[in-house]
Amino acid sequence: MFGRREPVPFAFVAEADRFRSNVTPPPRERPSFGERAGRWLFGLTVVAGLVGSLVIGTPALKPDYTANQPQQSQASQNH
Repeated sequence: MFGRREPVPFAFVAEADRFRSNVTPPPRERPSFGERAGRWLFGLTVVAGLVGSLVIGTPALKPDYTANQPQQSQASQNH
């Protein structure tokens, strides 16, 4: 069914732990004012959408007490 596999030497993993580079990565660029304003505006839009959906959806979650009362038409009330 399954063929025999050779054992894999894991010496390279041990060597990778000891390896340290003497090359430092370049410093991260600071986001510009436009990027920061865009991120802030996007976050504000997401929060406003969540708050708006909560405000609009909350009345739909409240129980409707008029559903328990039998409904009568105006024609049946006149007779």
